[in-house]
Parts: sequence; C-alpha cells; structure tokens
Amino acid sequence: MQNFLRVFLFSMIGLLPALAQRDIGTVDVIAENKTVPIRVSANVPELNQLALQAFNAHGRYRLAASGFAYDIRFAQITANQVRVDITRGSGGGAVHSETVTGTDQRNALLRAADVAVERTNGVGLRGFFASKLAFIGERTGRKEVYTSDLFFGDVKQLTRDNAQALTPRWSPDGSRIVYTSYFRSGFPDIFQIDLKTYQRSTFVSFKGTNSGARFSPDGRQVAMVLSGEGNAEIYVGNAQGKQIRRMTRTDAVEASPSFSPDGSRLVFTSDAAGGPQLYLMSVAGGGMQRIPTNISGYCAEPDWNRVDPNKIAFTIRIGRGYQVAVYDFSKRASVQASRAPFDGIEPSWLPDGRHLVYTARDRNTSRLCVLDTETGKSTPLSPTNFGPTLQGSVWMP
Repeated sequence: MQNFLRVFLFSMIGLLPALAQRDIGTVDVIAENKTVPIRVSANVPELNQLALQAFNAHGRYRLAASGFAYDIRFAQITANQVRVDITRGSGGGAVHSETVTGTDQRNALLRAADVAVERTNGVGLRGFFASKLAFIGERTGRKEVYTSDLFFGDVKQLTRDNAQALTPRWSPDGSRIVYTSYFRSGFPDIFQIDLKTYQRSTFVSFKGTNSGARFSPDGRQVAMVLSGEGNAEIYVGNAQGKQIRRMTRTDAVEASPSFSPDGSRLVFTSDAAGGPQLYLMSVAGGGMQRIPTNISGYCAEPDWNRVDPNKIAFTIRIGRGYQVAVYDFSKRASVQASRAPFDGIEPSWLPDGRHLVYTARDRNTSRLCVLDTETGKSTPLSPTNFGPTLQGSVWMP
C-alpha cells in the first residue's frame, strides 16, 4: 500500500492540493517581435468564431485588425468542405488557396486552418488545430474518459463506469485508447477502448496496481507500470498486452513511462534519488540513467516530444505549486515553460513540437489549456460549464 500511494503522489499530481483560485488557464504574453500579425475571418458565424479561437491559441500568431502580414479567409463550400484563401497584408498578393475536406464542417475548418499555419508561420511549424483530445472529465461527478476535437467540439463520453478513470492515451493510428480504471475490481487495472466499436476490454489486470499504459510511436509496444512483483516497476509488452517483460529492478517507485520518438528509449519518473526525478533507459534493456534536469527536487509526468527528440516536457514543483518545464538534451538544460498563478501539470505535446496541452488547476476546478513553450502564453480549451477536465492526451490524424 505504501508503494501504491507513492506512485500516485508523483504520477497523478491532479490528486494533490492546488493553488488558490485564479483565472484558470489564461496567461497573456506580449511578444510581438516573435509573432505574425494576421487577420482571420470566415463567411459563417460558427466557423468565424472557431477560426478566431484556434488562431488565438497559437503562440506564433497575433490577431490584428490592421497592419497584418496575412489576411486569412475561410469559406464554407459544402457540409464538410472549407476553402482557405491567404493573401499578403491589406490588398496584397495571393499566397495560397485550397479547398479542404473534413469529417464535418468543424473538422474541415480546423484542417483548413492547419493549411494556413503551414503556409504562413515562417519557421517550419506544422499545424495542430485538427488534433483530437482524449481526456478525463468530471461533469457527471466521476472521472470518466471523453474524446473531442481540440476545441471541445464533437465531445463523446466513452466510459460510464461510475469508477475513477485515469490517464487515457491514444494508439498512434487513433483506433484505440488505453487508460487506467478502478472499474469492477476496485483496484487500478488497464483497459482499452476500440474506437470503431466503442467496445471496452481488459488490457492488463494483474495482482497489485496496473497503470500508466502508453503506446510506442509505431504502436507495436506498450509501456506500463505494474506492482504485481511487489514494487511499482516499468514493464513493456506488445500491443495486445502480452509478452510483458520487466524493465526496471529497483527499491524505488517508477511511474509515467514515455517512449522516445524512435521507440528505442523510455523516459520515466523514479524516486531512486530520494525524490521524483526523470530517468532514461533503453527499451532493449540495461541500466537506468538520470537526466540532469537541475531545475527542481520534484520532476514527474514526462512526455517526449515527437517532433524534436531533444525535448521532454514534464511537471516540476516550484514552491508550493507546480509548473511545466522542458528539458533540452542538446543544451543539457531545463527551462520553466509555464509561469502562471495557478498549477500547471500533466503536459502532452501537440504535433507541432512547440505547443502543449496541459492541465491548469486551482483549488476549485481544473481546465485543459494550450501552452506555447516559447512565449509562455496559455489559452483555455475546455469551457467552464463543462466541469473539471484533466489529463489530456493528443492524437493527430
């Protein structure tokens, strides 16, 4: 039981006390020299609102009524097609025009907005607006698994277990979600949901705790935390939850494994040094190596950047609260990415490798937000009337 509590203290920070109530998620940053001024509009009110919401969440852009570098216009063509037209400045020359097809009107707009990002950002960023979210919502009074688009359209409640669910993670092809739940047994087990049939099945259920499941980038392996052999350790199995092998053998507690972009290494949390810190090890086996984060005595919840393999986002304790930090292997240094008057926890990289989805939390509630790691700008995603949301993970089609 002691090990169980230690695992959840530094892999599920959402259970810990939070800072006092503030304006959750909103952190404005003045960085005009690093932003591209744009004007954004659409010919349908709902699409216009969504386009403005999307670009306002992107730290590379600044919405402007005049003096803009690009004029980005969206037009609904059919029920699932949107055309984007981009021109330079006020009355400038044409840059790009394209009709984009989506699964519905919203998805088409977000895909078209991603096209606009790729044509105008000037620093090689890909778009992330069409990403999908899996997250934990508490609007029923219980922690259940939900999915939605990035801006909380097309929300679907996947579980109705009346049991605490935690840490949903996508498979790389977007066909499955694995998550931890206390369903039926009253102890943490790992389940999976087939998103084609919405059928739930048990992925791993051994004696002790089973948590923290996460797919490798190629979808062939799943890392997880099991305590059936007496201590919470990192294990890796195949995509069916079989052929499971133990990776770590310590007297400490390990948690929150995340694969490197090439799938050859794992980063995870361990308190082998006396407090939670980040460690690396090869998926092929061998010893664990501490990452010299040198930023906090409490480092947890790592997420490896899929675009830039030099970067890992993680949660740190600063004073009495928590913030998001990024470690850069090329610089062998960490930087504090969020500096908000509320807790920032549970970071998950968006597919451009610059922005993160994270949980912003005070004593009363929590919201999912987008964080620009370069400017520190934070923008809420989940609406306040939805109820507490946390532990968001991202998939990009």
